[in-house]
Amino acid sequence: MRYIAGVDIGAVSTKAVLIDESGALKAHALVRSGSDLNGAGERALAEALAAVGLSEKDLEYIAATGYGRYQFAKRDIQITEITCHARGACALFPGTRTVIDVGAQNTRAISVDEAGRVLKFKMSERCAAGAGRFLERVAKALELDVSQLEAAAAGSKEAQPISSICAVLAESEIINLVTEGRPIDDIVMGANHSIADRVVALARQVGANAPVVITGGVAQNGGTVAALSSRLGLPIARSGESTYAGAFGAALLGRVRLNRRREVEAFHRAGAAA
Repeated sequence: MRYIAGVDIGAVSTKAVLIDESGALKAHALVRSGSDLNGAGERALAEALAAVGLSEKDLEYIAATGYGRYQFAKRDIQITEITCHARGACALFPGTRTVIDVGAQNTRAISVDEAGRVLKFKMSERCAAGAGRFLERVAKALELDVSQLEAAAAGSKEAQPISSICAVLAESEIINLVTEGRPIDDIVMGANHSIADRVVALARQVGANAPVVITGGVAQNGGTVAALSSRLGLPIARSGESTYAGAFGAALLGRVRLNRRREVEAFHRAGAAA
């Protein structure tokens, strides 16, 4: 059996997914992107292959997406993040109508139809206050690991408002709250609300309709997802694979392109034989 790979090269992390010819998800891997984006794609792909005992010779097609997709030399095709996250979310949660992709650098709200096609989308502005880097700055200012933020938010009694739009200024605001003796749990919850407010503003511009699915790395932060769901007034679906939705969508779309290529090649062979 031959396999198809999807590689999502983001600003902070790079994800790789393997699917088989039926479209079933077989393996995934995540590495830090760093400055060598092509190298990050190769490392993530190698880890995904090793996880199921495969090698590159078992791959028939590679689709790349994400911030660094043009840098990945081994790609057969490059596809935009919007299209890939929409396709991946709909595969993970059939019936999806709104996709909220909260990555490290940008946030995107995407409206899709019943077939998973993109109808409308909006992206965040340059500032990272509504994205994962903001959470990294929050963790740094509070001397926490990003993985500790969800537990911290769970202990909040009264969220501390964070008004700054700029991620850098918001970090300064957080430091001021710490010096004032505000509880860390409440500061973290305030940060979650800050992100949620900005994301919901995007989602409403595309007409947020249920079911809503969140993708991207921030999908694994339950505190942020809960704040977003509360502000939006709708349940938000997520899974352990939500982080890999972009790579998964790229692989699935690559599979479509591969099947078309096979059909064209078969047509030409039939014509030559005739």
